[in-house]
Amino acid sequence: MKRFIAMLCVVAMGVGLTACNTVKGAGKDVERGGEKIQGK
Repeated sequence: MKRFIAMLCVVAMGVGLTACNTVKGAGKDVERGGEKIQGK
């Protein structure tokens, strides 16, 4: 049972880190778009 809980925690942490990277990437894309609009 302890092994199952440990594996579940590892998977949850991996999913959390992936989500953070995705949100960070989306934020950079939006920022670049805003900079291009301001430039014109």
